[in-house]
Amino acid sequence: MSGGAADWPTGLPGILETAMDAAADGPFHPATSARLDAREEFPAEACAVLDACGIARAYVPAALGGAPGGLPELVAALRAVARRDVTVAVAHGKTFLGSVPTWVAGRDDQRRDLAAEILDGAVVSWGLTEPGHGSDLLAGELTAVPAPDGGWRLDGVKWPVNNATRGRLVSVLARTASEGGPRGFSLFLVDKQGLAPGSWRPLPKEPTHGVRGADISGVRFEGARVPEDALTGRAGDGLEIVLRSLQLTRTVCTSLSLGAGEHALRLAHGFAAGRALHGTVLSRLPLARRVLGRAAASLALADAASLLSARSAHCLTGEMSVVSAVVKAGVPDLVQSAIDDLAELIGARGFLTDHYEHGRFQKLERDHRVVAIFDGSTAVNRSALISQFPLLARRMTTGGHDNAGLATAVSAGPLPPLDFGALRLTSRTGCSVVQALPAAAGRLSALAAAGTVPERVHDLAGALAEESAAVADAMAGPYPAGRDTPPEAFETARRYERCYAGAAAAHLLLADPGDPERVTLLTAALERALELLRPGHEAPQEAYEPTAATLSRPAKELMA
Repeated sequence: MSGGAADWPTGLPGILETAMDAAADGPFHPATSARLDAREEFPAEACAVLDACGIARAYVPAALGGAPGGLPELVAALRAVARRDVTVAVAHGKTFLGSVPTWVAGRDDQRRDLAAEILDGAVVSWGLTEPGHGSDLLAGELTAVPAPDGGWRLDGVKWPVNNATRGRLVSVLARTASEGGPRGFSLFLVDKQGLAPGSWRPLPKEPTHGVRGADISGVRFEGARVPEDALTGRAGDGLEIVLRSLQLTRTVCTSLSLGAGEHALRLAHGFAAGRALHGTVLSRLPLARRVLGRAAASLALADAASLLSARSAHCLTGEMSVVSAVVKAGVPDLVQSAIDDLAELIGARGFLTDHYEHGRFQKLERDHRVVAIFDGSTAVNRSALISQFPLLARRMTTGGHDNAGLATAVSAGPLPPLDFGALRLTSRTGCSVVQALPAAAGRLSALAAAGTVPERVHDLAGALAEESAAVADAMAGPYPAGRDTPPEAFETARRYERCYAGAAAAHLLLADPGDPERVTLLTAALERALELLRPGHEAPQEAYEPTAATLSRPAKELMA
């Protein structure tokens, strides 16, 4: 997207695109990617290209020498990489995930030291999960106990962990109180090079269905001694730091979905444009054009949600407990649905490894499925959202929202630095993007009446506001918490995710109604949002034709 409203940064992503284009006959060639995938081999050469571009700057706050564009620049950068190969983005981007706890809760000297390490090329991983416990962090058994002569002693296993073997530094969540509980865990940034020989060992790389080349392995600590200053934040604050950190890492995960979705759309359109059928080509048949146009609309909808969530981290920071859960569950869901439709369009050739485009479609399809699991599964994120239903329902009913923060989020202006200390475990103000939808719908209807935007926007905006009100009623519950939460609560959470995406598209359209290309994409996104929200509703036959018509231009310009 482009224009006077919020847009993705072009600095570092542009540098990456140029470098990856230059390496298109080498580490980023489809045949190379396919070969590494078949061998389950780490994409070291591709990661070296990213290193040379300085992508590590996007992992570090600007105040510590990092890239100036904040979270939106990081999302745009990893999206550009995922558009070529999700495995490479996953393999390299993990360093940001491992570093966030230090940005959130570390001392100034810890932040400076880690920033210098990352800018010098250090790889950081994040050790949260353990065998047999999955997402239940409170069940973690790895312990850290004070050593008699100072520091801490770590014992236990973290598995499975991305870059557990390749990462020199690992941020480890450890049980520091025998009884556990919310205040029974602490975080430690462990430098494996500083550990005594024999006090730790890597666990074997696990074979995986997707992202086969990534270092998905583990680490075992046996009496590993770490210094006192390895502690991140205060003892007992580990779980809170993790939950606040996840609000940023979950938002960044949307980059993987956007890149995979754009790659899938490019491949499907290329296939359809070259597939002779019934005396013409597949891409000219009405059904194929609708599938392609609808997929493009789904990606525009996901794009709007991701963009506003990344910018909200800077100007609606206190609402990120809601926003991050919404986009981490909703964006991969939207994109996977589009990929599934495109897979059916391509047919058998999309699942063959040695035919169309070196089997790139089947690889990205496998790679993308794991995104829904990263940093909390879809169910985990929807559970986090359900826990805030009562406040969200009240806020949606009143329509109250942070007008100044929302205006900054949707504008093309610069963002304030991300205030890590402003992240909250629960939002006190709800979710301004959704709560301001009725007001935005009214303004869009006025623009439609004036002919500034398509007349259809009037109907779409009003219908989305109606669906949002229905979701608010459903969220009022009451719903029992925890393991007794009924399935219908999770479906309501899913509908709220779609309200957020539709609202994001509405706000972005309202912020810049003068860009015809943007209006085309965002109007189609509103169509798709309503189609997903309203049972039995199907967009008009011509609804997605404008987006299908845009697919003949170079894929890298889609939604740019």
